[in-house]
Amino acid sequence: MITLYTFGPAFGLPDASPFVMKAEMLLKLAGLPYQTKRGDVRRAPKGKLPYLDDMGRLVADSTLIRWHLEKTYHIDFDEGLSPAERGTAWAVEKLLEDNLYWAVARVRWLERGNFERGPAQFFNIVPAPVRGLVKTMVRRKVRQMLWAQGLGRHSEADMTTMATHGVKSVADILGDKPYLMGDRPCGADATLFAFAASLQSPVFETPIRAAAETHANLQAYLARMRKQYYPDFAGSGVFAPALVGQGGEVGVAA
Repeated sequence: MITLYTFGPAFGLPDASPFVMKAEMLLKLAGLPYQTKRGDVRRAPKGKLPYLDDMGRLVADSTLIRWHLEKTYHIDFDEGLSPAERGTAWAVEKLLEDNLYWAVARVRWLERGNFERGPAQFFNIVPAPVRGLVKTMVRRKVRQMLWAQGLGRHSEADMTTMATHGVKSVADILGDKPYLMGDRPCGADATLFAFAASLQSPVFETPIRAAAETHANLQAYLARMRKQYYPDFAGSGVFAPALVGQGGEVGVAA
């Protein structure tokens, strides 16, 4: 049995991390039997989630998980796509993972109101006398990571403009197709669904979420994918409200 190690439901989503959701979506698309367990980043092979245990073989990083599934179980998630379509699908994945992800992390962790509604709950297990200090240290680390990545060097307005342009580009590529590249889901649909749902979490108020909600085709896509692959989370908003779990995005860039 394949075991996927996750953070667990949070922010009205099946998992706090879009990378975990991506990995689980790949398992769903592959039609492989699997189970999920709460993971611990301190014990994870690369210090982050998700990671997969496939009968004793540990695979960390959502992209490496995809390649492992394709090689081990002879699956081609992009079957039927032309080389140009495969390239487009990969480019969309990288836009979501290497650009939009950081914009979402910024508004969740560095904007006070969003932080208090979401990531602050992760620290409830920290002893009260040092909780405030730990929060400050972790948020400082996130700020440093964003600065090193580059997005943190921009103004809030410029960052938002970049992110909303990225959302529009993805919506334009999706067009009126049922799935990203056509009539059947491909590997990039696991990423698109996970990240589109994450940036539209009902917990957070952001201009990026507001911009995404203006794209009717993206909303229809999310509803269709949610109904097909996550029926247990069907409800109002992106997903039905869920209790905030313990997890987060710091050190979860895979």
